[in-house]
Amino acid sequence: MSRSPLIRSLTARVPRSSRPRRAAAVVLGLFLAFAGTSHLTFARDEFQAQVPGWVPVDKDQVVLLSGIAEIGLGSALALLPSRRVPVGLAAAAFFVAIFPGNISQYVTRTDGFGLDTDQLRFIRLFFQPLLVIWALWSTGAWQALRNLRRH
Repeated sequence: MSRSPLIRSLTARVPRSSRPRRAAAVVLGLFLAFAGTSHLTFARDEFQAQVPGWVPVDKDQVVLLSGIAEIGLGSALALLPSRRVPVGLAAAAFFVAIFPGNISQYVTRTDGFGLDTDQLRFIRLFFQPLLVIWALWSTGAWQALRNLRRH
């Protein structure tokens, strides 16, 4: 059975990446692992402030599960360079998935992480797309997707 080009490109081992990209992926991985650890420990209440009220799961459970996901993604970014493309895509998808929480925090004017004004909460919204770009660029996922479109 032949695998689709998408599956082949996502599961193929990729050549070494440049030092700046690799360093950026490791830094992002460490950032995610730290954030995930903080979800499970000292910042649980702060993260609960970001869970929209319309999410049909207990806020603490959402924070714990997203913390576990962040630790896993962060560890994979730092420790699995040969799988950086699918991990980069997963990290980017994660950042997109949690963006509604940031929007909700702005719309509902919920304080958290020192974001206690509408202006600060609004400015923060612009950082999430940067995290998506960081994940895609640093892992080569952006280039892999572009290459896939060419074929």
